Amino acid sequence: MDGLYDELKLMLHAIWQRRWIALAIAWVVCLGGWLAVSQIPNSYQSTARVLVQMRQVLPGADAAVAQNDQAKNIDRIRQTLTSAVNLEKVVRGTSLNDTVANDRDVADRVASLQNAIKLTAQQDNLFEISATSGNPKVAREVVQKMIDIFVEDNLASDRDATVQSLRFLDQQLAQRQKQLADAEARRQAFQAQYMAMLPGTGSLDDRMSNARSELAQIDGDLAAAQSSLSAANAQMAGTAATLPGSAGTAMVGPARARLNAIEGQIAEGRSRGWTDAHPDMVALNRQLASARAAARGEGGGVSGGTAASPNPFYLQLRATQADRQARVAELQQRKGQIEGQLNGLQAKISADPQAAAQQSQLDRDIASLKSNYDELFQDREQVRLRSSVQTDTDAVKFSVIDPPTQPRAPTAPNRPLLLLGVLIVGIGAGVGVAFALSRLKTSFATAQKLEKISGMPVLGAIGEVVTDNVRSQRKQRLKLFAGGAGALVAAFVLLLGLEFAQRGLVA
Repeated sequence: MDGLYDELKLMLHAIWQRRWIALAIAWVVCLGGWLAVSQIPNSYQSTARVLVQMRQVLPGADAAVAQNDQAKNIDRIRQTLTSAVNLEKVVRGTSLNDTVANDRDVADRVASLQNAIKLTAQQDNLFEISATSGNPKVAREVVQKMIDIFVEDNLASDRDATVQSLRFLDQQLAQRQKQLADAEARRQAFQAQYMAMLPGTGSLDDRMSNARSELAQIDGDLAAAQSSLSAANAQMAGTAATLPGSAGTAMVGPARARLNAIEGQIAEGRSRGWTDAHPDMVALNRQLASARAAARGEGGGVSGGTAASPNPFYLQLRATQADRQARVAELQQRKGQIEGQLNGLQAKISADPQAAAQQSQLDRDIASLKSNYDELFQDREQVRLRSSVQTDTDAVKFSVIDPPTQPRAPTAPNRPLLLLGVLIVGIGAGVGVAFALSRLKTSFATAQKLEKISGMPVLGAIGEVVTDNVRSQRKQRLKLFAGGAGALVAAFVLLLGLEFAQRGLVA
């Protein structure tokens, strides 16, 4: 430990012997360093924070989708905010415009601003805009202009995107409408060719199936109607058309009763408009001739002069018979009509086997076009309503949380720290040079050092005799050295004072 202490004292002694060299080196290094530090231009930074508030204005709107779209727009603007076009707006809209004379100057200012402006997303909807400049006023103006561009570009881009979306949706709607009209025209042409032959709705197969079902139902109804008519005919055949009188009633036999019934049926048929050529009328006329012959053979007389009266039950049966005959005729006519339609349609389908497939394809095309048209129409209404909201309301609101700051001190360089660093480096350089010189020149400060290096014993040492004159000279040189060192420190303090005074003037 004593050896280290001795070595340290020897080192300090060697440096002290060369203190003027160390002081000179320190002055040279400090003056050069301080001059270099003074040439570094000041950089002032202005910052501001902007909050983007998104409000759900439309009831029932998907807030997550709206916020996602808005976040994409803001991210896109953040990436394009420092584009050359926007930075040129900054140059033209701030004091930088006073420093440009031509387009080349503008390009130079734009290039410098690309590295001087930063846009940072601190949170989801909170953004910080910062700008660095050698002039604090210009830095603040740049940040303010960037805020204006940030707000304007976001709102303008939203409106432009909405207008483009509306234009695109209108074009798609017109195209779908034209396609739908063409498909409807093709379906109408197909229906005129095929579908008009069968009533009802649905596809060709559906209409044919419905027609066959209706035909089967008509066959059942016709069989039931014919059975009911046969029963009515049988009842009429066994029922007398007239009833005998109460006094002196004519004696009417079976042949006369049958004759009266046939005559009643003929009268009823003519009342319906049947001619003698009608099949039923031909049969009744044949029956009438035989009935008359049988009635003449039967004969009969009248007692007391009272005539026979019509049979009400017979008249009722005749009316029922007429209704059932009309029902049978109606069903037969309907059956013939449907059978004719089916046969005609089947003939056309046989001639064109692709008709059913064509009709199915037309229905699918029209259903798909209608679905697409409805979806596009709903999308267009939502976009249109969103456009109205953006125009008439504050769906997206920009709030300046922290306005652009007015820099009071340069953010770079940290000149006080640099000045102190130069001072330390200068002193260190002086001390280092002095120590290096001491190592180059062989000298021994103590007898022990000489004995250790030479390896020979030192018999003694002669001390220095310091006279008053020498002591006075040394004291004078010490004062000069202290003055030089103090002047170096005073220069450092003076430079610090000038720096802080300059900051005060800027503030």
